[in-house]
Amino acid sequence: MALAQTAPKVSVTIYNSNLALVQDQRTIDVAAGRQRLEFKDVSAAIRPETVSLSSPTLGVVEQNFDYDLLTPDKLMEKAVGRQIKIVRTNPGDGKETTETATVLAANEGVVLKIGDRIEVLRDDGVPTRVIFDKVPETLRARPTLSVTVNADKAGPTPVTLSYLTSGLSWAADYVALFDEKKGALDLQGWITLQNNSGTAFENAQTQLVAGNVSQFNNGGGYNGGATSAGTEGSDRERIADYYIYPLPERTTIASNQSKQVGFLSAQGVAAKKVYEVREYGFSTDANPQKAITAIQFSNSRLKGLGDQLPAGTMRVYMRDQAGDPKFIGENNIGHTSAGSELSIKTGEAFDVSSQATLVSQEKISKTRSRYVMKYLVRNARPEAVTVELRQAGLWRDGKVTDESLPSRRIDARTLAWSVPVPANGETVLTFTVDNGW
Repeated sequence: MALAQTAPKVSVTIYNSNLALVQDQRTIDVAAGRQRLEFKDVSAAIRPETVSLSSPTLGVVEQNFDYDLLTPDKLMEKAVGRQIKIVRTNPGDGKETTETATVLAANEGVVLKIGDRIEVLRDDGVPTRVIFDKVPETLRARPTLSVTVNADKAGPTPVTLSYLTSGLSWAADYVALFDEKKGALDLQGWITLQNNSGTAFENAQTQLVAGNVSQFNNGGGYNGGATSAGTEGSDRERIADYYIYPLPERTTIASNQSKQVGFLSAQGVAAKKVYEVREYGFSTDANPQKAITAIQFSNSRLKGLGDQLPAGTMRVYMRDQAGDPKFIGENNIGHTSAGSELSIKTGEAFDVSSQATLVSQEKISKTRSRYVMKYLVRNARPEAVTVELRQAGLWRDGKVTDESLPSRRIDARTLAWSVPVPANGETVLTFTVDNGW
């Protein structure tokens, strides 16, 4: 049934995990009684089991999603057993010859019966076209949702069509301009929308939900850059345990489009560059290990930010001597609550390294072993640096009994030392760990 209807008001709520909720409100003219309504502008990636059509005067009897789309190959497949017309043009004189053929098969090629002969339709240099008498009812030019309803009365009727669809997703992208001398960074946040659903959403009110919603067989996610979780709140709208980022105005999300919208801008956020070395056991390194370079900052109000950071990629830039921004590295962050401490790895240090030596190892009881470690931390830079050396691999009752620099406990299995290293120099860190259950 063709629908006389008002232009739909579409709202799209997009989640990080290749999922979106589409809500389509419109008014349609219906006849009284049982009838079939067709919606031809739904997503090609719709999840049919999630469709809901609500109206104060309509009762839903049955709904079908027809996704067998009209293509030349599909048209030929549906013509098997039926007659079509083959029109060939003679390349020499341009005359056309028309023959009636029965389609016998359309599997890995088209097999035709023309009169008393069997012929394979192929590209042999002779201009050929196929004429069909009609389009099969089961083929659609666009994905179509058909709903059989009972209407209490005829006339204009408001309806709301809701469904979940895959093919729509979003992620955050961040651009951080770091000033090492000032110890600050400027942060710009962009939301990148991806629409691979096969359908455009015109003039849609769009909201983005930050958080990992549970789906059957849902997996994966971002590896975070947060080193400690925050406890600050914000005024941002929430639903359940997720944060909502509404776009400021209606927008058209075209099919096969990537769209970027700004959502965050902050200047002068307190930040610092650090060198990190991470060890995961007690052993000797055959070669020096390059230190990781990272930019550390907090998204707390006190440090100049005070907002949640949705999962995405953070790209860091610094200005060169000419004042031009240069890319120095990127890393992914997970969904990060306000007040968190973040460490964004940008690469490996060229001039800062560490080399571990297992000085000794002995069994001191059934459940305890003693390790004596030495780390030689080198710095070939013309200025002094501080290297944060993290030692993982502690057991439940592991403890330090002797150390050349004071350590701090990061978590149940990790210790950390802040190792100052002079310009063009080196520092030796030694410690003894009694490791036990």
